[in-house]
Amino acid sequence: MVESAGGGPGDGTAEVLDRPLSDGVRRRVVAIVSECFGKLTVAELPAQLRQYARFAPNRRAKFAGNAMAAALETDTLFRQRIGEKFRAAQPELAGALEAGSVPAAVDPLDVAAAAYVLRPAGWVKLVTAAGEEAQRADAERADEESRAELERLRAELDRAREHTRTETERLRGELESAKRDLESLNRKLRSAQSDVRRGEAALRKAQGEMDAVRAEAGTRVSAAESESRRLKARLGEAEAALEATRKAAREGRSVEDMRVRLLLDTLLEATQGLRRELALPPVSVRPAETVDAVEPGRMTPKDIAARALSEHDPAILDQLLALPQAHLVVDGYNVTKTGYPQMPLEKQRLRLLGQLSALAAQTGAEVTCVFDGAELAAPVLLAPPRGVRVLFSKPGVTADELIRQLVRAEPPGRPVIVASTDREVADGVARAGARPVASAVLLKRLS
Repeated sequence: MVESAGGGPGDGTAEVLDRPLSDGVRRRVVAIVSECFGKLTVAELPAQLRQYARFAPNRRAKFAGNAMAAALETDTLFRQRIGEKFRAAQPELAGALEAGSVPAAVDPLDVAAAAYVLRPAGWVKLVTAAGEEAQRADAERADEESRAELERLRAELDRAREHTRTETERLRGELESAKRDLESLNRKLRSAQSDVRRGEAALRKAQGEMDAVRAEAGTRVSAAESESRRLKARLGEAEAALEATRKAAREGRSVEDMRVRLLLDTLLEATQGLRRELALPPVSVRPAETVDAVEPGRMTPKDIAARALSEHDPAILDQLLALPQAHLVVDGYNVTKTGYPQMPLEKQRLRLLGQLSALAAQTGAEVTCVFDGAELAAPVLLAPPRGVRVLFSKPGVTADELIRQLVRAEPPGRPVIVASTDREVADGVARAGARPVASAVLLKRLS
């Protein structure tokens, strides 16, 4: 349907489409605008299209297609400029359209797109006819494709049917063969089962006969063994009586003396058997040693505290270490951070351990140095010095707890001296029976 808005003959600017452009015509229109777009100056372009002036034609058609189609529809001046550029590029097609003749060799979509841009008289009919032609072509192409697809599906169906028939025949043959094999195996199985039953019966019979023979042989062996034991016992009694008679006659002893000696030997053997049964260890402690008392020369760490020495006198440490089997436990980092805190931890450990090694050599006491494992960034590769046991606390266990464990592990009564300034450590080890000594006292003694 075409509406006229005025205008003379040969002028189609007043004609208006009553339907949207088909997709094919619209793509050809956008392609024409994109090609002619680059031949215009920026000033000749609408404001909304100037940002695409430097785009390549394919990128311009991709990103600005909608904008160019809208501008071509609404901006008459822009459409006239595009028409001029197209007329210059396609003079034959433009001339034929303006003359009212449609070239027969040209694609209808190209004719419709050119007519939409140039707007000659009757352009609406050309566009509508091109749309209908494109729809007919699409319908015919779709129909051809449908027929081709139908033929392909029919061919596939025929092949599938043929394959199904062939496969069915093959499976039937295999089924018949499997049935024959199964019947043969069933016959063999029944024969084997019959043989097994006969064999089991023969085996049960043989086992019964063997059991009877074994029982008879066992009875005879038991009787023979009983007779043999009886004869051996009588022989032993006779030999014992003969030996006793000979011994009594040889030594001139009476039968009563022999009986007394026999009784004594019996008691001794019973005593030895009782000793073996009880498995008592050799006696190393005498009853007098179980009485609680203080022996001369044996002093405890609490006895040392009664002497007239100051708590900060290094001589008190020498007296404690002079006790028999004394054990010195050192809170490592507590001592080093009291004496030389400015040094790195590694040098603190080396310096303290060297001094403790010399102290152990001088006093002969057992020395254990405990360090907190939480202070370590990596495992310590350390060769403990002679006479000093070096321990690091495990993850989650502090050095203070490790020191208390060492004190609790010692037997009651052994002199244990703990060098630490930590009041909690000192109180804890004191309750456990150890003697706390300040770190400063140990540092004075080492220096």
